Amino acid sequence: MLDVAEAIRAEVDRVSAAFRTWTDADASTSRGAGKWNRKEILGHLIDSAANNHQRFVRAQSSDPLVLPGYDQVAWIEANAYRSRAWSELIELWAALNRHLAAAVERVPAGKLGTVCAIGDQEPQPLEWWIRDYVRHLKHHIEQIERG
Repeated sequence: MLDVAEAIRAEVDRVSAAFRTWTDADASTSRGAGKWNRKEILGHLIDSAANNHQRFVRAQSSDPLVLPGYDQVAWIEANAYRSRAWSELIELWAALNRHLAAAVERVPAGKLGTVCAIGDQEPQPLEWWIRDYVRHLKHHIEQIERG
């Protein structure tokens, strides 16, 4: 899983500097009715990193792993990302992803097949969830970059 861990670190390194050039107002600009602003999208990625870190670690000691999903809208509201400082969110997101990358690179090969049933999604092996995390991360980073 070294390739995945490196992909996560590369994304953090690539975009952190760019994100830091934006002001709090830039990150707070509305993207339209019913859409999250940059702060809320980054907040969603913070929540995703926190939830996925637990999944990746727990899957190493439980086969199958069965966990609830999470209501992403409720998490955004509960964490009030819209009112948080953009610089704080960047630092938290970067640190959580570096932490997650360290965990990912240490997943034993024999655990990658652990079946993980998350919420109402179709059960998949741990490796699928780990690789899907990077896809999800890049998708939302592109949204943030587009503004």
